[in-house]
Amino acid sequence: MHARLVAQGGRGVRVRRLGGDRAGEIRLTRFLRNEAVTTEEMVRTASARTAERCAGRRVLAIQDTTVVRSAGGGGLYLHPVIVVDADEGAILGLAHAGFLSRTKGSKGSRKSKPVKDKESQRWLDGADQASKVCATAAQVTVVADRESDIFAAFAGCPVGTDLLVRSAHDRSLEDGGHLFAMADALPMAGLADLDLPAKPGRKARKTKIAIRFTRITLRRPRHGVRAGLPDSVSLTLVDAREVDPPPGETVHWRLLTTHAVDDVAQALAVVDLYRRRWVIEQLFRTLKTQGFDIEGLLIDDEAPLRRLVMATLLAAITVQQLVHARDGVEGPQPLRPALDAFDASDIPLLEAFCRKLEGKTERQKNPHPRGTLAYAAWVCARLGGWTGYYGKPGPLTMLNGWLDFQAAKRGAQLVTTIHDV
Repeated sequence: MHARLVAQGGRGVRVRRLGGDRAGEIRLTRFLRNEAVTTEEMVRTASARTAERCAGRRVLAIQDTTVVRSAGGGGLYLHPVIVVDADEGAILGLAHAGFLSRTKGSKGSRKSKPVKDKESQRWLDGADQASKVCATAAQVTVVADRESDIFAAFAGCPVGTDLLVRSAHDRSLEDGGHLFAMADALPMAGLADLDLPAKPGRKARKTKIAIRFTRITLRRPRHGVRAGLPDSVSLTLVDAREVDPPPGETVHWRLLTTHAVDDVAQALAVVDLYRRRWVIEQLFRTLKTQGFDIEGLLIDDEAPLRRLVMATLLAAITVQQLVHARDGVEGPQPLRPALDAFDASDIPLLEAFCRKLEGKTERQKNPHPRGTLAYAAWVCARLGGWTGYYGKPGPLTMLNGWLDFQAAKRGAQLVTTIHDV
């Protein structure tokens, strides 16, 4: 089984490196085969740590679904909810994660099913879990893309939690109209400049967007509604669309939210919150071919596959925390502590590596305070091959450095064990 975990034609998750050596690889294999190890317990442990970091903060709970293994129109999917500081952008950790086994089924009965019997229930569960994990936060906003445009999600939004979703459906309104036509008829409230990051098939570019907003009331749909939902739900629509887009490209977001919007500044704030959803896209890239490559796994049994993917998700979150912390920019809040991603026992080893990696000039020294996540990110970036001179270290560099640190940590633990004997 262990050999099948390592690679597929030169690809695959870096399990051999995660194990450290042959013996570590075998131990990891036994861990994945251990029925006492559950993905649920992994999530509970991680979310408990996240909960501690939310207190008093405005946070975003960003959720999405990504494929782990596809097969014949179905497959295994992962649905995580990650928590991000709404003001600083720092990743605070995992709030919830679950798996979805999708089979190729009939579309004919989809509309007649209640939400609780559909795959879409995961979006409601994600919001519910986020509200519990982030209960001590000053404000919680659950952010999701178009798959989460579900009437029951708006109607059942947890008390004290806001929702922000990109619209997917031209929904019926209480006044008899329809959402898209109403949005198109709105007067423009303002213009704003927008920096669009690069993504597959699109280069980074600057653009200008027109902002429209209004209060709307959605009428309950006729199909797939669970009992007890209201006849209508009042929300805010924020429409952000590109002015004079280049040929073949356009940006047009119809955003539905429980947040109140009274002016252009508040509408732009909603747009900015939605753009933070990009964090989870970057996380998925680290999980896949640009990082751990979970899609290249060859594991026949689903139980150990789920355990490995969940453990890899937690590692990928750590890598993204390091990427975000690399600049060490001070804001209204102090720099995030290294304990966001490392154990207290890791700090002496981080400092030892830092002393070894630093050069004689100021530019070759770690510019960040000890004990901060930025300090740890500098160490991992240098371990991953970053010289400190050219560009900024990305996820792959951080991943390589973090893996090297973990290998060194295991070596140090082994030496300590031998000395104790």
